[in-house]
Amino acid sequence: MYEIVRTLHSYWAYLVLLVLIIATVNALIKTFGDKEYEANDFRKSLFTLIVSHIQLLIGLVLYFVSPRLQMFSELGMGEIMKDSVNRLYLVEHPFINIIAVALITIGYSKHKRKLTSKAKLKTIAIFYTIALVLFLSRIPWSTWLG
Repeated sequence: MYEIVRTLHSYWAYLVLLVLIIATVNALIKTFGDKEYEANDFRKSLFTLIVSHIQLLIGLVLYFVSPRLQMFSELGMGEIMKDSVNRLYLVEHPFINIIAVALITIGYSKHKRKLTSKAKLKTIAIFYTIALVLFLSRIPWSTWLG
């Protein structure tokens, strides 16, 4: 089960990054170009919200079925924090990516309450850009691309 969930989590991440980049770039271009908010912009931001939440659920399942989780009881938190690989997989990656998904959720929720196109697009641009930077900062690149 672990291998299946890990593979799903890895491949779904490509989809998350793709739609997040599309939604972010779209919001940035329209914000700086003084363009109107359209139904298609709403769909892009909503789809980004949905796929990121699915990735979070897959990631949480992976976290709890992972053999690495036993390292907390075997090594203790102090030893895990000393090892950069264990710290990345057990602490940094989950924590930062949960924050990123929360930012996507907050940005999506806040943008719906805005009344003008500029305010809607600016909200999405800010929150989704920060989430994208956080995602990119905690991807285990050596494992993911190798």
